[in-house]
Amino acid sequence: MVDLNTASLFVLPLTFTFLSLAYFIFRCYSGPSNKNPCPQSYPLVGNIVGFLLNRHRFHDWVADMLSKTPSLTIQVNGFLGLSHIICTANPANLDHVLRSNFSNYIKGNRFQSVLHDLLGQGIFNVDGELWFTQRKISSHEFNTRSLKHFISDTVQSKLSNCLIPYLSSACYNSEVIDLQDVLLRFSFDNICNVAFGVDPAWLDSKRISETSLVSSFVQAFDYAVEVSFNRFTSPLPAIWKIKRLLNIGSEKQYKEAIKIINEYAMNIIRSREENCRNNDKQEHNQDLLSRFMHSASDLGFHDQDQKRRFLRDIVISFILAGKDSTSTALTWFFWLIAGHSRCEHLIYEELFATSSEEWPGSFSYDDLKKFNYLHAALTESLRLFPPVPINSRLTISDDILSSGTHVRKGWFADYSAYAMGRMERLWGPDCMEFRPERWLDDDGVFQPCDQFKFPAFHCGPRMCLGKEMAYVQMKSIAAAVMYEFEVVAIDGGGCPERIWNPPYMLSLLLKMKGGLPIRLKRR
Repeated sequence: MVDLNTASLFVLPLTFTFLSLAYFIFRCYSGPSNKNPCPQSYPLVGNIVGFLLNRHRFHDWVADMLSKTPSLTIQVNGFLGLSHIICTANPANLDHVLRSNFSNYIKGNRFQSVLHDLLGQGIFNVDGELWFTQRKISSHEFNTRSLKHFISDTVQSKLSNCLIPYLSSACYNSEVIDLQDVLLRFSFDNICNVAFGVDPAWLDSKRISETSLVSSFVQAFDYAVEVSFNRFTSPLPAIWKIKRLLNIGSEKQYKEAIKIINEYAMNIIRSREENCRNNDKQEHNQDLLSRFMHSASDLGFHDQDQKRRFLRDIVISFILAGKDSTSTALTWFFWLIAGHSRCEHLIYEELFATSSEEWPGSFSYDDLKKFNYLHAALTESLRLFPPVPINSRLTISDDILSSGTHVRKGWFADYSAYAMGRMERLWGPDCMEFRPERWLDDDGVFQPCDQFKFPAFHCGPRMCLGKEMAYVQMKSIAAAVMYEFEVVAIDGGGCPERIWNPPYMLSLLLKMKGGLPIRLKRR
């Protein structure tokens, strides 16, 4: 989903593109903006009062402002002119920034300085040759049929042995559970199984000591992401840099968290190295790390430590891509389905028609490809609720977008995937409706649209290589849960009226505020 590059396994690709969100909140709405040199661009008169009044609906506020401009584009100048941003929901502008003039819009040094401790030289954090090399390796691995089947089989195993029994117990005991939290835990277990062949069993961690290695890692990882976000949002970057230099406060705790993260990642790498040494038939190691270890063997590392650091950055990138984005995407999907009984019925009919009598509720990779309506419903959910709502790039040289908007060197060029899904000019007068049928042809077959109109998986050369695998995992989870249970949202779910005022948090991802409390009914 948005610039998940090679390591993104889930849609909702998480990619640390919260740079733009940070600037919008803390810098961009602090003073008046100047007129863009282009007469077709309508600048935003930003103000902190407007933000405070709309904080609970920030992304809808941005969408409202974009929709009122002829070019679906606004310009914002930050406090004292320290930053300049062009934000757009115009597909032609996205095509220009993310494809046709790709080399002019980069991650930049700011990403490196802020995220190096966490991401190192991983693909999310680099440009140029470093990015190209990792992309090339990943492109080969992600397009193998064996990997797709391995992922499908792994997910099905985890569903049968972990998630469905967990939900069955909650259903039997009539418990109210937070489905967002359950999906978050399951997604972490799943990404570790798919990517590294390791099962952390975090879904069962409520029965595990809080001092366990897994719990310590998850807490450290979440803290590191939070501090990285705060670094971006800091009005004075010198403050966090001084704290880092003096090793005090949040930066001291951040350093300790990175140590825990590194130990966890290196343990995974050493374990896989040992496994490979003891296994003469290495083709049986189908997890992504094993594949990358084999593909990276010809890159000419100086020593084993350098190779391990390279693999460490891949491990962290995989976890970053897969830990939260799938759970976020599926949370909104189940919320919407709970408020649209007609769509729920159509999905169940599709599942029931395919399920075998011998293994009911278990769907193979080939079965999943037949679920056109489920695929359309997931895509429609992603249109309305992309897990990463805003993405950003840094401009290297002066440029003019397709809309005629001028962008200067050093400015940020952003796009709002959330706003694009709610533009009447892009999707028609029913753009605020959850209507999976908009993705189906007359024969009920799923029909994708232009990537620059639907950028949930990012666009252009950095488009998410794991897009198909993201759908495999989301469809597997949604199919297994919906075949066995009716999901009843305590708040009534995402009925048509609530789509206009959804309960999201203003945070790194478009997570649901307060979680998704549900009850389950056995079908």
